[in-house]
Amino acid sequence: MADAHAKPQHDYHIIDPSPWPFIASVGAFVMAIGAVAWMQALKSGSLNLFGLDFSAANYWIFAIGLLIVLYTMYAWWADTIKEGNEGHHTRVVSLHLRYGMIMFIASEVMFFVAWFWAFFDAALFPGEAAQVLRSDYTGGQWPPAGIEVLDPFHLPLYNTIILLLSGTTVTWAHHALLHDDRKGLVWGLALTVALGIFFSFVQVYEYMHAPFAFSDSIYGATFFMATGFHGFHVLIGTIFLLVCLLRAMAGGFTPKQHFGFEAAAWYWHFVDVVWLFLFAAIYVWASAGATIAVMH
Repeated sequence: MADAHAKPQHDYHIIDPSPWPFIASVGAFVMAIGAVAWMQALKSGSLNLFGLDFSAANYWIFAIGLLIVLYTMYAWWADTIKEGNEGHHTRVVSLHLRYGMIMFIASEVMFFVAWFWAFFDAALFPGEAAQVLRSDYTGGQWPPAGIEVLDPFHLPLYNTIILLLSGTTVTWAHHALLHDDRKGLVWGLALTVALGIFFSFVQVYEYMHAPFAFSDSIYGATFFMATGFHGFHVLIGTIFLLVCLLRAMAGGFTPKQHFGFEAAAWYWHFVDVVWLFLFAAIYVWASAGATIAVMH
């Protein structure tokens, strides 16, 4: 009778008191203050906070905050994995975890909508963009006068093929997991991680040889913000999948319980879809009629 009263008669899990929300807030606050202070130091050469000279600290405040955030992410997710392995992720809890991931991806979609909005606003109305900037950045045309653009069917096309292939390998890994094929799961994840790393290398090479810079024009600013943040998401997704690969090699995940892997796969497919829009709009559409730069 005592055991019957002690065991919850519902599908919800009341988590143990956790320090991670508070520690994450502290880390994010320190990181934000550090980022502002670092930029101020780069601008003026000095760093004064609350009447004290922190010039010697420079970027260390930001670095300390970043380390706190990264450790919190590791520890908090480790606790979540432990809860799942202990059987606390019931059907209702798993459903709510999926709702949370869906809302997170929806917020990421709106994040990229902002960059697409900025790009199309400047591209479709270059004259108005020049007035807002109080400088004839565009020359009344798009791409702006004097700007040579990247060939969309060179490195950008290579990266498109790479990401589409990675989408198939992560799907292969998912199906292998559902059929309890551990070898297929590991190989599928390993190939996806390798393709993600390859994508990042190609994009870095493209940036190093781009014929325009961030500050050259509004074209360069919108190009690097949109594609750069996508590249950052590819990096995060690659790390996400690498963690899943290490967990899979250690015997983690089962056909019935694998939300961590499923969330990583959803995130990776989101990255794929965003890239297709970037490739079609920023690389192909925006290069129509423009001067294509010759990359060496």
